[in-house]
Amino acid sequence: MRYNEAAFIGQKNSKDAQIKLFNYTGFAMLTYTIKQIPGGKGFLPVGEKIFAAKAIYGDQIILYITDEDGFAKAQSKPLGIEEGEKLFDKMLHDGIEKYQGQIKTI
Repeated sequence: MRYNEAAFIGQKNSKDAQIKLFNYTGFAMLTYTIKQIPGGKGFLPVGEKIFAAKAIYGDQIILYITDEDGFAKAQSKPLGIEEGEKLFDKMLHDGIEKYQGQIKTI
């Protein structure tokens, strides 16, 4: 797939994730919209599926919505650990599946 085609589809997928994360955290930044095919043979949009992920940095946590390959489509601002964990648990309780692998983020 060409870059501009992948970017168009990926932007829609990421914007949907951004809105979903915003509804939990009150802030969500768009991150990846495309991913490169292994071997550098073109581009793909980030996936449509939505997974919840988190990363702890010192005394703060950032929540992510990723695709099935772990590409972060949206991320929260840094949150306190307690607040972030509550929001993450709510995401899981609401039926968003937890991403188990390594998060690919910017």
